[in-house]
Amino acid sequence: MENQFSSSWELLREKVFLWIDKAIYNFPNIVIAILVCIIFYWLSNTANTIINKSLKRHIKQLSIRSLIARLGSLLILFLGLALALSVLNLDGTLKTLLAGAGVTGVALSLALQGTLSNTLSGFYLAVNDILDIGDWVETNGFSGAIVEINLRNTKLKEADNNIVVIPNKEIIEKPFKNFGLTKRVRTTINCGVAYDSNLEEVEKIATNAISDIFPPSEDEEVELYFSEFGDSSINFILRFWANATENLTALQVKSKAIKTLTQSFDAHNIEIPFPITTIVQR
Repeated sequence: MENQFSSSWELLREKVFLWIDKAIYNFPNIVIAILVCIIFYWLSNTANTIINKSLKRHIKQLSIRSLIARLGSLLILFLGLALALSVLNLDGTLKTLLAGAGVTGVALSLALQGTLSNTLSGFYLAVNDILDIGDWVETNGFSGAIVEINLRNTKLKEADNNIVVIPNKEIIEKPFKNFGLTKRVRTTINCGVAYDSNLEEVEKIATNAISDIFPPSEDEEVELYFSEFGDSSINFILRFWANATENLTALQVKSKAIKTLTQSFDAHNIEIPFPITTIVQR
């Protein structure tokens, strides 16, 4: 029993001294590896800050900026770890880590297909200048102002103040209308005047009145087209351009145009008739 204990003790001592010898032999490499880790840790933090500041001019969504910066930071940390393991002659360990990371990545990608799809769509929306905070959009049967674009979904505030959350994938894969991409919109008003009206005068008064409050640019014009003979009026379509990037603004433009048109017709004794039903009793 005593001999076995002595033998075990000697074996343990040999192992310990062997480890100490290896540590002393590799001490310069260990110091260099530690310095490499410290330097790359500092570089990763610095890169995180620089990437965030650089992306701020191009990507307004904080969550997406932070994720891109974090990915850049993690890449630098991984390079530092790989270099440190190489200095310590642990290339085999690095290959094992890479193989494990690859298998884990494949498993996660299969399990999180929907989430990854929405995340990639969020990146696409962030780097392509097609949607921005405050834009009024119509998509997936909803319309509202964009209040947030994050990695998974986009949030709209409707005219009634309700919030609609739409997965980014749905916005990318389906058509949407963004009123914010064009500052000028064409507004159409349908109206009618009495049959005894001077149509030339009606056209002149209406187009001048609208041009005064919504001046057209060089390649724009206020257009009026008489469209049909109605039951009690000759109907026309009035089209003009105005600045409107939100649904509320478009409604305000249309309201102002209707009030101006009514006032101008009243000032020139032009009647806007309404249907009258005459009942004859026999």
